[in-house]
Amino acid sequence: MPDQPSESRAFPWFGLIVLAAAVFMSVTNEMLPTGLLQPMSRELGVSEPQIGLLLSVFAGTVVLSSIPLAGLTRRLPRHGLLVTVLIALAASNLLSAVAPTYELLVAARVFGGLTHAMFWIIVAAYAGHLVPRHQLGRAVAITASGGTLAYIFGVPLGTMLGQWLGWRLTWVTLAVLTALAAVLVLKFLPPVARETETHATRVPLRRDATLPAVVIVCLVTGIIMTGHYAFYTYIAPFVTDVLALPESMIGVMLGVFGAGGAIGIVLVGTVLGRRPTGAVIGLLVSVGIAVAVLAVSTESLPIAVTAFAVWGIAFGALPSLLNTRLLQVASARARDVASAFYNSAFNLGIGGGALLGAVLFDSVGVAQLPWLYIGTLLLALAVLGGTVWWRRSRAPEIITR
Repeated sequence: MPDQPSESRAFPWFGLIVLAAAVFMSVTNEMLPTGLLQPMSRELGVSEPQIGLLLSVFAGTVVLSSIPLAGLTRRLPRHGLLVTVLIALAASNLLSAVAPTYELLVAARVFGGLTHAMFWIIVAAYAGHLVPRHQLGRAVAITASGGTLAYIFGVPLGTMLGQWLGWRLTWVTLAVLTALAAVLVLKFLPPVARETETHATRVPLRRDATLPAVVIVCLVTGIIMTGHYAFYTYIAPFVTDVLALPESMIGVMLGVFGAGGAIGIVLVGTVLGRRPTGAVIGLLVSVGIAVAVLAVSTESLPIAVTAFAVWGIAFGALPSLLNTRLLQVASARARDVASAFYNSAFNLGIGGGALLGAVLFDSVGVAQLPWLYIGTLLLALAVLGGTVWWRRSRAPEIITR
């Protein structure tokens, strides 16, 4: 398959759906500890923030390994590498399931982080190789829907399974399903050709004119994700301790959040993807309002459910919009490296946010985490506002349009 898809080629629906299935497994693997904080901490004899730090360990591994792995595997066939990575991810889930101590669980998550880093280096750019540029928004929305479905079904169902049958069986189930995703990719996902060596591709990537715009997308992404995961990582104790709901409601509230994310992903594919920067600004404001309502309205279940849904809709659209914009601004030859930068920024936000949330959890309490989230949203809005101003005054090719 050529690196630059033909304008007349049929849209690769089935291939992108298979890719979305692989994304579903990867995101569920990464986020599952957020729903199992309490049973995992009880069995392993550690605190809930220590289980939350598993996200920091996982994400930190992704950050440190993404760019080196992107360089080492740049010329390897994407299709076969993706199958191998999914098998390795399944193995990391099995290791998590059988880990007898917290320390060995941390080691299993480090291994999972390495496989996750390689997975996203491939996946983030794969859609861009399958479709022409004007179809990137739709292709990314379909691929990213796997992550949204992970929030809707993967994490909530994994949480419920962990409460009913134990958290270790949840990891075993995830390992089996991830291996099945590897089989689907092997059988049904079309391969993509690697870029041939030309004069253009021999030019150092640091001279690529699109890299400044890529850096801005990654900066905004990192800020947003830091605030989000400082709060979302500890959403289970927030639901039980602040909203005063039973532990059995954690999966339900996560399901409400994920269902909202499904609406957000549909909006990306139909409306929001046309002007991604303006849409990001509007969504950040919506997230801030929803989280503020959660922080101040802790005694009304209907209000809390509505706020969770609005939060899910707005946040669910953000990763797809940011990834769409990344692929739009990056040149074809820089997409894999841009994806590595984006993956690092995303996971730096996840890991840094989980770590920051753990510190504040112990010092000021989980009830204060929404206000930290709102502060990071304001910072992201300031960066975007400055970008818009710079674009209008000096740089027409910058991130926004």
